[in-house]
Amino acid sequence: MAIKHATPVTVSLAALQANSIPFETLLEAFGPSSLGILVVTGLPQEFASLRTTVLSNASRLAALPPTTLERLTNASAKYLVGWSHGKESLREGVVDDKKGSYYINCSFYNNKNNNTTTSDSKDTPEKDPQLVADREKFPGFDEYTAPSVWPEEAEVPGFQPSSEALIRLIIDTAVLVARSCDRYAQQEIEGYEPGYLERVVKGSRTSKARLLHYFPTEEKKGQENGVNGHVAQKSGDETETDTVDDTWCTTHLDHGCLTGLTSAMFLDEASSPSLSSQEQHQQQQQLTELPSSPDPTSGLYILSRTGEINKVAIPRDSLAFQTGETLQLITQGRFKAVPHFVKGVEPGNVADKNARIARNTLAVFTQPNLNEVVDLKTGLTFGEFARGVVKKNTATG
Repeated sequence: MAIKHATPVTVSLAALQANSIPFETLLEAFGPSSLGILVVTGLPQEFASLRTTVLSNASRLAALPPTTLERLTNASAKYLVGWSHGKESLREGVVDDKKGSYYINCSFYNNKNNNTTTSDSKDTPEKDPQLVADREKFPGFDEYTAPSVWPEEAEVPGFQPSSEALIRLIIDTAVLVARSCDRYAQQEIEGYEPGYLERVVKGSRTSKARLLHYFPTEEKKGQENGVNGHVAQKSGDETETDTVDDTWCTTHLDHGCLTGLTSAMFLDEASSPSLSSQEQHQQQQQLTELPSSPDPTSGLYILSRTGEINKVAIPRDSLAFQTGETLQLITQGRFKAVPHFVKGVEPGNVADKNARIARNTLAVFTQPNLNEVVDLKTGLTFGEFARGVVKKNTATG
């Protein structure tokens, strides 16, 4: 299969803050012929340490005892709050067992009584009157209204405050990207509400963070390089021209507005034999990030409008923002959601056969509130739109 290495459109945080992003740049990043991704550089100084801590904690969390992980699951929320493993449907008849996910309800971003993240804020969502009201107003939407389920401090020290701090930084940046999108949409779309997308992203109580841990895998006979010949699924009138290996995270469209992404962290868990021990938890810096992926095929892949497969790298000191289906609806197609998939590390591609390589990353899905209209033409609300997406992607529960 032919794979192109694409360079994403890049802007600085300072330019976003100054509202100086040219419309041509936005179209190149998000428009109909784009790859649907924008990289933001020049982030606040604390970003690097927060990224290291949070992504390292993905391995620590995944190494907790099964009974602890079971306590951190929420079946009524369709496993979209807390720990999730083996609950997602990659495609019909295929359940995802290659990665574990820890979902965080980002309603804390709008909690006026919790502007400072502390370890004492564990039960803040339950105390948030608006979130309580949402649960009463939207029964059966626990995947969006249920409070986060946090591990005990002794299990993964500092997990909640570091996660919340990084998520706040990502949403703060997403708000600025949304503001630039609004400037363009207001010019191009008749009747567009000024500042609509910024208001939606900034005021959301349904945004969701997903801390991902791709488990180390063992090489299996007859599966060299991980290629299995699956044909990626595409939507609309697009024609698939390449065969791709998307068995790690199947080809899909995000269904929110803007998805904030960190670069991936690669860890050799074979060098951390005491990963799940209390001693390991107390010595946070023992996990050492590899300088790069030991498998050059691992990473984020985006399918272009012409069916080309593009491998896109996110710089370690930057954030990337991808377009979602809700953004496409809100902008009446001016900005397009783009099919993409993720490939983990295949042991057959790693030189050190004793290595156990994990891939950790964080995605923050900024999403409208459930009653927010996302299609002005039909009156479709985000809740109505999202219900069908969640049902399709959940394998059990």
